[in-house]
Amino acid sequence: MHQQSTEKTKERAVAGKTSGLIEKGNFVTWEAIHFGIKQRLTVSIVEMNYPYYFNDKMVKGAFKEMNHSHFFEFEQGKTLMRDEFTYQTPFGILGAIFDKLILRTYMEKFLIERNRILKNVAESNESNLII
Repeated sequence: MHQQSTEKTKERAVAGKTSGLIEKGNFVTWEAIHFGIKQRLTVSIVEMNYPYYFNDKMVKGAFKEMNHSHFFEFEQGKTLMRDEFTYQTPFGILGAIFDKLILRTYMEKFLIERNRILKNVAESNESNLII
């Protein structure tokens, strides 16, 4: 499902846990194209409270630091998904300028689009096909 929701950046799992459901302690290396550059990002699933929450942290990649928490709440027969995504850019003041001018907006749009796709699939008949 992750790969389907990030099709625009050609994101795919290339190492570690590359299929099926993730669990605490799993590592996944993602390869994607961002800003016209093929990049790899390895994350570790550091916390998991299935089916309510999981957290992944970058262990290798372009960010100086990256942390992504995923929360799932059940209300009135529906699932509410909430992301908390934090990161730090490398390269000091140059990274900070790049973040302010380009990266922050890019990442927000990327996550919003990804979540829109996840929502559409979850609310369709396709959702029972994805495991």
